[in-house]
Amino acid sequence: MPASVLIVDDEKHTREGLMLALEDEYDVYLAADADEAFRLMESEHFDVILTDLRMAGKSGMRVIDQAITLRRAPVVIMMTAYGNVETAVEAMKRGAYDFLTKPVNIEKLEILIRRALQNRQTEKQVVELQERLDQKFSFEGIVGQSRVLEELIDKVKRVAPSRASVLIEGETGTGKELIAQAIHQNSERSRGPFVAVHAAALSANLLESELFGHEKGSFTGAIERRMGRFEAANGGTLFLDEIGEIDASTQVKLLRFLETRSFERLGSVKAITVDVRLVAATNRDLSKMVAEGTFREDLLYRLNVVRLMIPPLRERGDDIVLLLNHYLLEFARENKVEPVRITPPVIQILKAYRWPGNIRELRNFAENAVVMKRGGELTEYDLDPKFLGGAEEPDALRSGLARNPLSVEENEKRLLRNALVQVRGNRTQAAKLLGMSRRTLHRKLKQWPDLDVR
Repeated sequence: MPASVLIVDDEKHTREGLMLALEDEYDVYLAADADEAFRLMESEHFDVILTDLRMAGKSGMRVIDQAITLRRAPVVIMMTAYGNVETAVEAMKRGAYDFLTKPVNIEKLEILIRRALQNRQTEKQVVELQERLDQKFSFEGIVGQSRVLEELIDKVKRVAPSRASVLIEGETGTGKELIAQAIHQNSERSRGPFVAVHAAALSANLLESELFGHEKGSFTGAIERRMGRFEAANGGTLFLDEIGEIDASTQVKLLRFLETRSFERLGSVKAITVDVRLVAATNRDLSKMVAEGTFREDLLYRLNVVRLMIPPLRERGDDIVLLLNHYLLEFARENKVEPVRITPPVIQILKAYRWPGNIRELRNFAENAVVMKRGGELTEYDLDPKFLGGAEEPDALRSGLARNPLSVEENEKRLLRNALVQVRGNRTQAAKLLGMSRRTLHRKLKQWPDLDVR
């Protein structure tokens, strides 16, 4: 759909001449004075308004004033035969995008309109991106309603507006970076950069250079000066993940930064001061590492001003179904397919599973389900055996009765169902797996018909 342009000029030949020049590329409207322009602005949306300054009745300045009050304000370009610096400055102060003198150079006008529209589109995309970021990393964007998650979010709300360093602890896949982004997005630094560094992905030498930068010639291969992540994060937040993996030398430099807010690039003695909030994360026990002599105690104290512990997914049983539905819908939209339907038995199996990979594992499970089923129904047949405890031997299956606190009947029913699912409903194989005759299995299925997964 072409952009719409309103031309406001009390000179008929000027209006029509500009329309002829622009109508091949734009949807052009004409107004002979400001009042007519106001009426059109009430009924139509315009991307660009091209207005004369001096006209009979109200001036072009009044057109600018009216245009900038609109909900979707257009780009306004002023035209006048009486161009001077004072007029241009006044028009720009009123909200005009730019200023042209008459007679208008059509080529310059076309370039100016294209540039204005491109700038407006870029501004719109930036606003939309920021809105998406605000939504994605807001507290409301963290999915779950379990008590332990609510307690965590309450702590995040209290720490986010502060300047305190934060240490986030939790197992792999629990969402430590998401919490760090929520802290940043809800702080006074939200318009500044959020820079993430994953320490375990880099060797000791590379990590030090990555964090603090280096000067040309400071080591083999350093062919030019490079700015580090601390400089890149100036005015914002640096998220240092897997901090337990950093070596002793980098620990010393990190401690110095936390004490002085300054550092030196590799190969330099010049101190660089930056305004950066550090949020660190780990899946290791740093106190134990201090006792073992592999992590500095003074650095732990500096990092651990505020400590946040993210609970593993197995402690958030109430959130598993919410998260699953969230990701199933997200990936269905991404892949342009209908959402996958999950049967009640599958939900029970997934809620009982321990999720060692936590939210990351659940997210991968949801994406796989969407891609493979493409809007179909997910049943026990489709589950990996790991969700049922693996392909256990008959003795191990029977020993589950002793480990499980459920009643004998409920344990037996669970074992029968799991065996049938593992062999995809083949009764003969299920009987062998359970160490019973096919006749006995058949009798039990008549007793509990809801167990038959064929």
